[in-house]
Amino acid sequence: MLELHNVKVSYPTGDGIQQITFKVNPGEVVFLVGPSGAGKSTVLKSIFLEERPSEGHIIVGEYNSLFVSKQDIPYLRRKLGIVFQDFKLLNDRDVFRNISFVLEVVGVRGKVIKRKVLRALADVGLSHKSRKYPEELSGGEQQRVAIARAIVNEPYILLADEPTGNLDPDTAAEIMNVLMRINMRGTSILMATHNFALAKSYDGRIIRIENGQLI
Repeated sequence: MLELHNVKVSYPTGDGIQQITFKVNPGEVVFLVGPSGAGKSTVLKSIFLEERPSEGHIIVGEYNSLFVSKQDIPYLRRKLGIVFQDFKLLNDRDVFRNISFVLEVVGVRGKVIKRKVLRALADVGLSHKSRKYPEELSGGEQQRVAIARAIVNEPYILLADEPTGNLDPDTAAEIMNVLMRINMRGTSILMATHNFALAKSYDGRIIRIENGQLI
């Protein structure tokens, strides 16, 4: 499903990650926990190859980072769903089109797009908001749209980078419940968070990272 083997990513500032080794099995929930600046986001960026490892390698399905060309990276990313802390929604598109865009760019047919988008919206409880624009939604609703966009292409694994970081506790709990329902359908989840108490309250494996290294 997903494997990291002695992965190192270096930055000119000296920050980064090193000797990162772990794997995520099919259907598993894994929390990557650590303080701000520990390297959590860098780990996720290395998985979808926004940052290339300078040492070690990463396996995503049939792809190995050692042999993935620049042209292959979009195909690797289709195996992944990615949820960011700041949502990254397109403000000039309504909810439906924010999600359908992911399928349009890979050439999915119109009828299939409609079916997949409506299913993803139902999964996150936003079927009634399909024609709203991001500015008309609450923060929690925007994050649910981002999750729907991440799962619409039925990825191997969902990567979530502090998905509850900007949300109040009640809304954060709603988002976590959405993620757990998605996991129960078989999607693996790797979630980066600084909130150790939140990670402990759910049924998943916890990996701790500090100063770019697993502990």
